[in-house]
This record gives sequence, C-alpha cells and structure tokens, in this order.
Amino acid sequence: MIRINDILDQIHSYMPDADTSLVEKAYVYSAKVHAGQTRLSGEPYLSHPLAVAFILAQQRLDLASITAGLLHDSVEDTLATIEELEKMFGRDVARIVDGVTKISQIEFQSKIQKQAENIRKMILAMSKDIRVLLVKLADRLHNMRTLQYQKHHKRVKIARETLDIYAPLASRLGIDWMKRELEDLAFSFLYPEEYHELRQEVETRLGQRKAYVEEVKEIISKKMAEYSLSCRVLGRPKHIYSIYRKMRRQNVTIDEIYDLIAFRIILKSVTECYEALGIVHALWKPVPGRFKDYISLPKANMYQSLHTTVIGPYGERMEIQIRTEEMDKIASEGIAAHWLYKEGKVISKNQARQFDWLKRLMEWQKELEDPREFLESVRMDLFPDEVYVLTPNGEIKEFPTGATPIDFAYAIHTEVGHHCAGAKVNGKMVPLKYKLQNGDVVQIITSKHHVPSRDWLKIAKTSKARARIRQWIKTEEREKSLALGKDLCSREFKKNRLDFNEFLKAEAEEIARSLSFKTVDDMLIAAGYGKISPAQIVRKYLRTKHGEDYELHQTEVQTQTKTKKPSKEGILIHGHDDIMIHLGKCCTPVPGDEVVGYITRGRGVTIHRETCPNVSALEPDRKVEVQWTTDNDVNYPVKLNVVTADQKGMLAAVSNAISAAEANILEAKVTTNPDQSAHFTFVAEVRDGEHLKKVVSGIKKVGGVMRVARQASS
Repeated sequence: MIRINDILDQIHSYMPDADTSLVEKAYVYSAKVHAGQTRLSGEPYLSHPLAVAFILAQQRLDLASITAGLLHDSVEDTLATIEELEKMFGRDVARIVDGVTKISQIEFQSKIQKQAENIRKMILAMSKDIRVLLVKLADRLHNMRTLQYQKHHKRVKIARETLDIYAPLASRLGIDWMKRELEDLAFSFLYPEEYHELRQEVETRLGQRKAYVEEVKEIISKKMAEYSLSCRVLGRPKHIYSIYRKMRRQNVTIDEIYDLIAFRIILKSVTECYEALGIVHALWKPVPGRFKDYISLPKANMYQSLHTTVIGPYGERMEIQIRTEEMDKIASEGIAAHWLYKEGKVISKNQARQFDWLKRLMEWQKELEDPREFLESVRMDLFPDEVYVLTPNGEIKEFPTGATPIDFAYAIHTEVGHHCAGAKVNGKMVPLKYKLQNGDVVQIITSKHHVPSRDWLKIAKTSKARARIRQWIKTEEREKSLALGKDLCSREFKKNRLDFNEFLKAEAEEIARSLSFKTVDDMLIAAGYGKISPAQIVRKYLRTKHGEDYELHQTEVQTQTKTKKPSKEGILIHGHDDIMIHLGKCCTPVPGDEVVGYITRGRGVTIHRETCPNVSALEPDRKVEVQWTTDNDVNYPVKLNVVTADQKGMLAAVSNAISAAEANILEAKVTTNPDQSAHFTFVAEVRDGEHLKKVVSGIKKVGGVMRVARQASS
C-alpha cells in the first residue's frame, strides 16, 4: 500500500522546495471522511486515493492535481461537499474534484444514458481544466489494476469502457505508457484466455530473440558511431493488445507477426534524426510505403518521430523509430511533459492543436441528444491516427484515418456535404468511398439535385459528417412517418366510425400528452414508425371521452398493453409490449450480451448486440431499450469462426468438442487455404453467454486449433 511519505518523496524529487502542506492536509481529511470504508479487496478505502495521488506525482503534476487525487472520491462516497472542499482546499482543487465526481443524484432511464451523461460532465469539466482528465485517468488506472475484485459483469463493463474511452483519452494526451497499460489491462479482463495465451507466446519468442535484439542494437550503434552520431538504441517489445489488434486486423497468427520488437534510435537534434534515417536506409533496404515523417508533421497529441520499416538481418522486417531525447520524453509523458495545464502558461500554436479534438467533443456533446449516438461520436473523435489533406487553396484539414471525400465535404460546410456529387483528388475523379491519404489535394463537386443517402453512413468517418447525414435522414424520415402516421390513424378512426379531423382539432393534444408525447406530430410520427399502434390512440381517445371502463367496439384491434411481458426470445422491451421480436442474424445475440432493439416497420423489433457494426448505421429514433429475462428456456444460434491446421479429422474433432459442451450444431462450412490452414464456420445453439464460453473453451482444447472467434457480423 502506498504511504503519504511515498507521495511527498516523489513530489520533492521534481519540486525540491515545494510546500506540501496542502497535500498533507488533504491526506488527513481523506483519511477522516473515508474512515471505516473498505475496498472489495478488503484493503482500507484510503489505499485508493493514495494510489491515485502517487500516480499523479509520478507524472510530475502540480500540487493542486495531487491534492485533488487524494480527495477525488470524497464527494461521491462520503458526506463531504464541493463547498466544503473549496473552503478548505481552494477553488482549483474543488473544481477538479467536482469534474471527476460522477452524476449520482439523478435517475436515468438506462445504463447507456447514465454513462453518456457522466462522460458529458467530464468533457465539460476538462474543457475548463485539463487536470480533471489527468486525475480521472489516474483513478481509472488504479481501478483497472485492482479490477479482479469486481464481479464478472462489472469487470467486462468497466474494461470495455476503458478500451473505448479512457485508453484513447490517454493516447490523445500523448501519455503512451498509460495508454499501453490501460489497453493491456482491459484486454486481460475482456478476453482472459486470449490474453494469457498471447502473453505466454510473446514472452517465449522474446526470450528466444534476445541475442537477435542485442545484435541489431550493436550494428546500429556501430554504424552511427562511424558517422560521429552519439545515440541511444533501444529494442522495445510491442504491448500485448497492439499485437492482438494487428493479428485481428490482418487476420494472421503470431507466427506471421515479424515486428514484435520496435527499435528506437534516440539522438540529440532533428538534423541528426534525418541523418540517421539516411544511414539506416543505406544499411538495410526500406519497405516501400512504410515510412512516416511525424517530425515535420506531428500527430495531434504532439508526438514526433520518424518511422520506417526495413528488411534487417536474416531477411526479417524491422520497425525503427528515430527521435530526439525531447521527442522521446513527450512520446511517453505527453501533456505532462509540457505542463500545459498550468494557469498563465503561454502555449504555442502547435501545442494548441493538441486540444482540437477536445473542441470537437465539446461541439458534439451539445448537439447529440441520443446517448448512443453521443458515445459513438466520442469514440470516433478519440480515434488516435490522423491523415492531413489540403483544400485547393492549400489549407490543411485533419481527419481520422479512413476518412472519405464525404467527411471532407461536411468539414467545409453542411450544405456542401448535403449536395456532394463527387470529388477530385489530386486532379482526378475518385469514388466517394475513396480513403483520403496524407498530402491529398481534395476538391468537392456539388449538385443541388444530390442529397445524402443512408449508404453514406457506412463510409463517413467523422462525427460531424455522420451527425449531419443522420440529421438530414431523420428530417426526411419524420416527414414520411408523419404522413404515414396520419394515414394509418385516419383509417383506424374511420374503421371505428370516428372523425379523425375532428379529433385533430379538439382532443389530439390532450391524448398525445397522456401517451407521453410532447406534440401531436410526435404521436403521429411514432405511429408511422411503429412505436405505437393507431388502435392504442383510438382506445385512449374513447376511454378519455367515455371513461376508463368504456367497452371497445368489436372492430377495434385488441392489442391491450401489458406490462413487462417477456417475449419468447426472453427479451423485455421498455415501453413497448405485444410486439414481434427478431434476433439479428448479423450478430446473433445471446443472453449476457449488451443488446439494443430497433423498430422495423412491419417486422416489429430486431435485437442487435451493442457491438454489432450495423448498430452505428441505425436511426437513433427507432432504437429502444431492451433487456434479457432470466426465466426463459430458449436456445440461441451463434456463429463461430474456427481456424485450424489443415489436417485429417479436424472437422470431426471440433464437432465433437461442440457436442461435448452440450451445444447442438445447426450448420457447418469448411474452406481450406494454400497456407495449410482450414477455416470452419459453425452455427451452434447455446443457452447464454456462459454456455458460449464453455463451447469456445472446449474447441480451443482441440489439438491443431489455432484460433476461435465469435462472428461479429455477417
């Protein structure tokens, strides 16, 4: 357990003359308000704020940040108030603690909404003081280091949020060591078997390649010395999650990953960096298209380095990074290396670029009301890699990797985006799905006859473009749904010998409010979407007019609302009952998965996994909150992709493993590849997520099986 003296010693290592009385006062206060509280590990609760404060001191942060680290949970978990903290510790400390404190006093309709609102609050707070985020990241890091004491479902939820939100935030601030640790910890809790298998494989390979690493380092050092360049040469293994991500992205095994180790050459000046690059390229043949110059064009988080991949000794590919000592410090510590958070500090234009992403987050948190859409925009704006393209006038525009001309068009102006008919890149026509590359000169061609289509959502990458496309589609959909809703209600009223036009003039507003709609149009649009049936509107109208005991005509559709009736698929739909349920064939959800419902006209509600790639393209207005029930006895189909060695009897062995796990096989397909591997696609029936884990674990134990993965979408 970290002690207060450890924190004070760390502070004095970089601020020898610091007056630490405020930190010591915060320690005493935190010990007092958290007295008697314990963590799930059994340790005193005080161990957590102490650990958070120590992480902040390790980053060489200011006294207000470290003080806030000691107090960050006091308002949320004790009787302490922000007003009391401000009085005792000052406005700065109180503001940071308030920014880190979750919104716990408000009741939300769903977990997603609660998560979104807490992220919104943090974004607002860190836009005023970036130290809020630094304290929050330290808090999350220590919680991840002790996550094993949480229940399984909480471990998965917190780890997923860490991978989606907090690791990218650390990356955006340039704190590489923290990003790496958060990613590896999240990976270990989300996919424990894959993590431990991969870690063991990597450690074995690194042990075998120790001599090779030393040989390469010696070759580089001697060659640099020949040209009178003084340098440090490091051979650093890539972290586990980055290797796993590369294996998934390129669909390869670890045997096909040749750059497990990245070599780094650290020199004194920028001039020496470019000189060293020339020496390396003369020594070993560079791989075409694998050179990146982040010195002349730094990343948004101020990262600078030269990256090149060469064919090194024994014909193996090697990644080499070349940078100065200052660049290496910034690459590891990020924002903390510059003390940008200190009030009154004048920052350069290049340093200010680091916060462009925060401005974008601020913009979208104001505009996006749907919690899922907001969280998606946050994830996208935290995407760490950028491309830089030019307008015809030479203005530089920054986009996430994979951005298209559609993103460029909306970055210019919303109307340019809406009427984008085509694009020229470097003077040549390209399709709208073309992925922009560094240095491209982009010109948008518009036409008043061209308007957005839903397909654009599949190729647009930026939050701005996707939000504007959705907004346009939503407006169009609302108009269509309003017309359809009026038509359906008119028919239903006529069927019950009622005058729909008279209803609109007189009682419609009252009925809309009683059905929890703000306006009559909202009620009719909901009827057009299929969220509410015209028969429900008629029933409510008649019972309001004649009393709740009024007997309905035989001609009415009998769809009396029932509360919390589970479907045959074991799904409860919030606010919608007696409605058809379909499980998405694209992602095959099973109990235990986080799921979302989508209303489809004429087909009821389709259930998708939250992680299904198709969910991001769905219209937010048609999404509904759903949850699994625990009292159903249903089997669910799930798709599994299995990669094995191409040898006799593998199909029978894998099939037997699935059967041994008490799962029924509905379908099996086999393809073989020239690389001596076999690819199996199984559709098996399972009861829930735990049963699925048992099936996957059984398959992995079969000799010759290289990889097992659940199919995300088809």
